[in-house]
Amino acid sequence: MGVSEVKERAVFLDRDGVINKVVFRQGLPGSPRTLDEFILNDGVPQTIWKLKDYGFKIIVVSNQPDLARGKISQSTLDLMTQRIREEIEIDDVYTCPHDDYHQCDCRKPKPGMLLEAASRWEIDLSSSFIVGDTWKDMQAGKAAGCKTILLDALYNQDVQCDIRVKSLSEAVSVILNLTS
Repeated sequence: MGVSEVKERAVFLDRDGVINKVVFRQGLPGSPRTLDEFILNDGVPQTIWKLKDYGFKIIVVSNQPDLARGKISQSTLDLMTQRIREEIEIDDVYTCPHDDYHQCDCRKPKPGMLLEAASRWEIDLSSSFIVGDTWKDMQAGKAAGCKTILLDALYNQDVQCDIRVKSLSEAVSVILNLTS
């Protein structure tokens, strides 16, 4: 393979439940809707930096149906994304603003966001990973050809994945062990 044909490896990260804490409403996990609710998980910037040191592209892929539902404004979502970009060493963010009824290609469990990022960043999906906390993340990763890593939570015990871990830090250790 020539130098110009070498493709990048990536770690795709879901946002809510991986980068930041989920917000429980009526017993169900959901996305933060205000800046006060948007709380980064402990150690995320340092953990992601380890992946960057090993040459991985870091791409955030996030369903945000609350935009379509009128539960969050675009400006608030933009401020959350800005905070991620300022505090975490990432390469790109892809957000699906649609709800299920839109039948779009970008909403996980469809792999549209991952495929778009792979095209833009010249990513080899078979050498890449997705880290998430829901079945939609795992299905999108599988459909794109990535290895799937699920962050264990009370709300995802029945979700199928390649690897189940307790934390993002553990996910990063697994990725580095598998690729070095």
